[in-house]
Amino acid sequence: MGFLEACCSLMGELSSSAQNGKSKWGTFFAPTLPLWMMSNGGRDGYKNCPWGNQLAKTYNPYTDAPHTIVTRKYDFNISRGVIAPDGYEKRVILVNDQYPGPLIEANWGDYIEVKVTNSIEDEPPEGTALHWHGFLQSGTPWMDGVPGVTQCPIAPGKSFTYRFRAELYGTSWYHSHYSAQYAGGLHGPIVVYGPRNVEYDVDLGPIMVNDWWHKDYYEVVKEVMAPGFAGKTYSDNNLINGKMNFNCSTKAAGDNTRCTDNAGLSKFKFQSGKSHRLRFINAGAEGTQRISIDGHNMTVIANDFVSIEPYDTQVVTLGVGQRVDVVVHAHGKPGSSAWLRANLTSCSTATQPLALAAVYYEDADENTMPKSTAWNVPDPGTCANDDLALTEPYFPMTLPEPTFTHHMDISNFHNASNNFLWKFGGVSATVNYNNPTLLRSQDMAHGQFKPEANLINYGTNSSVRIIINNSGPGPHPIHAHGLNMYVLAAGPGNYSEAESPPLNTRNPMRRDVQMVTGNGHIVVQFDTSKNPGVWPLHCHVAWHSSAGFFAQMLFRPDQLQTRPFTVPYDVRQTCRDWSAFTNQTVPDQIDSGL
Repeated sequence: MGFLEACCSLMGELSSSAQNGKSKWGTFFAPTLPLWMMSNGGRDGYKNCPWGNQLAKTYNPYTDAPHTIVTRKYDFNISRGVIAPDGYEKRVILVNDQYPGPLIEANWGDYIEVKVTNSIEDEPPEGTALHWHGFLQSGTPWMDGVPGVTQCPIAPGKSFTYRFRAELYGTSWYHSHYSAQYAGGLHGPIVVYGPRNVEYDVDLGPIMVNDWWHKDYYEVVKEVMAPGFAGKTYSDNNLINGKMNFNCSTKAAGDNTRCTDNAGLSKFKFQSGKSHRLRFINAGAEGTQRISIDGHNMTVIANDFVSIEPYDTQVVTLGVGQRVDVVVHAHGKPGSSAWLRANLTSCSTATQPLALAAVYYEDADENTMPKSTAWNVPDPGTCANDDLALTEPYFPMTLPEPTFTHHMDISNFHNASNNFLWKFGGVSATVNYNNPTLLRSQDMAHGQFKPEANLINYGTNSSVRIIINNSGPGPHPIHAHGLNMYVLAAGPGNYSEAESPPLNTRNPMRRDVQMVTGNGHIVVQFDTSKNPGVWPLHCHVAWHSSAGFFAQMLFRPDQLQTRPFTVPYDVRQTCRDWSAFTNQTVPDQIDSGL
């Protein structure tokens, strides 16, 4: 904590607007959350429960969502701005002038409708699109928000309205899927209220943690895609709800960027004797986070969009894209305080890995630093998620028999131009923004795709098992769109049916992001018959996706030819708008596009 040693106060030198624009995250003005929303769009925590007597233990979260006939509407304007989340001023991309972006909230079974206007028209103009991380998009695959896969980018000056159903409940986030654009600030939290598996008193809402680069995201992409790149790029800082301090004396020689020491940290309030729900989200570009609260145990109640059997821990580990919900009992006395810590693990590439936020009890001096001590839980250095034996879904599901099993191994190479690229299943992939795979798969029926699309047609298979072996030393958060993976195994070395421990096939963990450790493996399975579409399967490290680390999974192409899957007019209009834009301006797509 060297940057705090000379400081006796947590009164930040920057205003909230200078750090985070119009965002209130990490301040005492951030709202606590209700048990559910009222049908008229307000908040109501005590009556008219929208899911009635449906319980988390007995009702299937994938099939039993209530038909609320309610649509939650939002209006997002995406534009550039200048902020200093850690005191180092930089140009970023914001949603409604906020970083992190505004909260989307809905009840289980509601529809969510978001009008997105792309106002990134200043130099250079950029396309954009928003991905709704973890949402199944059943029957609406074109709403997944992945340029080159499910849609064309939204052209500068144009708008597109996403509409989809909240089929699952819990904590998630939205982010740009246009190149590595979200690493430049374009992301925000989502909460879908649903049945609870643990009682609690206060919902403190989303706590987003993420690594932070002082360079513009595109400058990092150029570094990653340059000939001779060695495979690693180092973040400059680590943020909690968009805030952290930075030692400005450590700026590189000749860097004249405006920088303010002691910019300000995020702050939260605990109420003595109450239990608090905290919704952690790793919205970073590369780093795996280890999160703890000094002197406070955490009860883990959900991973990603899946409620789990509660268990206690002192530290939770989150790979990029993962979420974990915990309940913390506030056993401290009035007037006390504690540090909330997020550490980028030793297997992440970080120049300054520690992020801090202050947790204050009632009657505490909210400008004084906590004097608490971190838990003595050493970093294992593996970036592994918690043991699968601990993470058992609260609603049990029977694993179906796989109809197809195959390998999707991870490797890297330098191409003929000496660019460092990733292969997933033997292919380094790219997308064509002007010709999205989903639209092509419908227009061309079973037409041919170029090898670099890395499109895997699973045909009419009902359940597919994938073995992923990672031959390199670095970890990877593997994210599947359009589904939850059954996680059957995670461990060191290559998977061997003869030598590895037996697969966990009894109510295995389900989630949409799973870490595979360096020189390790995971075995996952997913249902391929329930959600026709084209769904990315990729590493959620932004720079790895940029360098080709993804595949596209085609489910039930026969059903995509039927009337219910006719591509909506406005989806095709977005492609016409993008084509008109690219006829005048050639996008500088130097990476995979994903």
